[in-house]
Amino acid sequence: MGKINKILVPVDGSVNGCKAVDEAIFFAEKCKADLDFVYVASNINKDIPSHIVFDRIWEKIPADLRAAKHVETGSIHKAILRVAEQEKSDMIIMGSRGLGLFKGALIGSVSQKVVEESTIPVMVVK
Repeated sequence: MGKINKILVPVDGSVNGCKAVDEAIFFAEKCKADLDFVYVASNINKDIPSHIVFDRIWEKIPADLRAAKHVETGSIHKAILRVAEQEKSDMIIMGSRGLGLFKGALIGSVSQKVVEESTIPVMVVK
């Protein structure tokens, strides 16, 4: 893996998603990388508007880091991979399990699909 210039972070307001945000900010500071945050609207997170999630994130971002917001719809894992490709991300950092219905799995179905289909490195945060 070469230099990390851009990190994509899928967010949904979940606990593991918040942990992934913290890890991504840490990595971005170390690598001097830009951050892209993507919120994929779905039936699962319909009660948490994207602006609330982004407002919490923007409170954490140091002034010297560049960050952008993306709001997508559709298949969650496909939207994440689409934004990663469009933004030329070098890495994806995401939570192991979001707000999904199934809590028993070791790794969530969305993160599993992203890991399986991504052409770039994916860090899954628990």
